Amino acid sequence: MKCIILAGGYAKRLWPITLTQSKALLRVGHKPVIEYIIDNIDKTNVNEIIISTNQKFEKDFSQWIDKNSGKFKKPIRLFVEPTTAEENKFGAVKGISYIMDEMKIEEDCMVIAGDNLFDFDLNNFLKFFHEKRGFVVAVYNVESKDKAKLYGVINVDDKERVTQFIEKPSVPASTLISTACYVFPKETFYLVSEFLKQENMADALGQFLQWVHKRIPVYAYSFDGYWFDIGDKEVLKKAEEWVRKVGVE
Repeated sequence: MKCIILAGGYAKRLWPITLTQSKALLRVGHKPVIEYIIDNIDKTNVNEIIISTNQKFEKDFSQWIDKNSGKFKKPIRLFVEPTTAEENKFGAVKGISYIMDEMKIEEDCMVIAGDNLFDFDLNNFLKFFHEKRGFVVAVYNVESKDKAKLYGVINVDDKERVTQFIEKPSVPASTLISTACYVFPKETFYLVSEFLKQENMADALGQFLQWVHKRIPVYAYSFDGYWFDIGDKEVLKKAEEWVRKVGVE
């Protein structure tokens, strides 16, 4: 299994902080967000980590890998999308499709957004995937329907299969929301390109989940602990406060 870390966006909501630095390389506590993710991946049986970024931040990631790859167990490869600005970015779904095609990935693939900070053990997530042998998404209970309105809201049955997914509903049916952590079984890769045949869906992972769970079984791995989707300055500040409070390594 390979793991793709998505870092190809331009983080407009965090400008000017991210005008010159990728969101995944922002420091939270004593290290960048991406290091927390890789430290977790290092404990799994993933055989390679692929960081997908854009041409604007290619040099930054290349220098970071050169400086830090020796402290990680897994080999890290950089993949660069041919985009340079917010106006011509690929978007998450197109980015996944592009990297799978260009690198000719032919094995199961874990996909994690490079701006997600969480503490659940990815080994448990992958164990769940192997038990279900289907498309899997990590889900989190935000315990507030007001908060849930900001995310993709999920309902599941007693077998953890997703029965409903609605992106940013005005009236959430639950407080269980999807996070940007997935496992794509290799036999489902074709669905990404099928989805992209629709208009204006290149950056809509939530819309992809809404679409794909009606076509194949999608299973929800529910986790506790902390989770931050570092999409704006307020969440970045909360993440920094949390890391200082609990002393995350």
